[in-house]
Amino acid sequence: MFGEAGHAYLYFIYGFHYCLNVTTEGHGRPGAVLLRAIEPVEGVVAMARNRHLKGDSHLADGPGRLTQALRIDQRLNGEDMVTSRVLFIEKGTGPKRVSRSSRVGITMAKERKWRYFAAGSSFVSQGKPSASRPQNP
Repeated sequence: MFGEAGHAYLYFIYGFHYCLNVTTEGHGRPGAVLLRAIEPVEGVVAMARNRHLKGDSHLADGPGRLTQALRIDQRLNGEDMVTSRVLFIEKGTGPKRVSRSSRVGITMAKERKWRYFAAGSSFVSQGKPSASRPQNP
């Protein structure tokens, strides 16, 4: 996460899933964006096969599902997502409207709205945003 912007930063979570982040800062400064879900527009059959699914329901709507569907693992850690032909982000048409909420599964900074997603998309990960708890007096 301390590398140059535009690189893959992968970590293993719960002893079962990889999570894909894209670094966002300069060398030596920590910063990354977690990719929680994608809207598949091609390769759906291969993604379903990678996830051992019969259909495309919940194909890549969570960080672990996304990496499993795309067969992303630690071997791609550090991949330059700007120049790579293996792992990259393409410009799309973009959502009509972007919504935001608190992040999913965190314990600190729950009041910060740092989760951005395509409003109304059925491909958004289903995790529930963390709720802020009132402080005890």
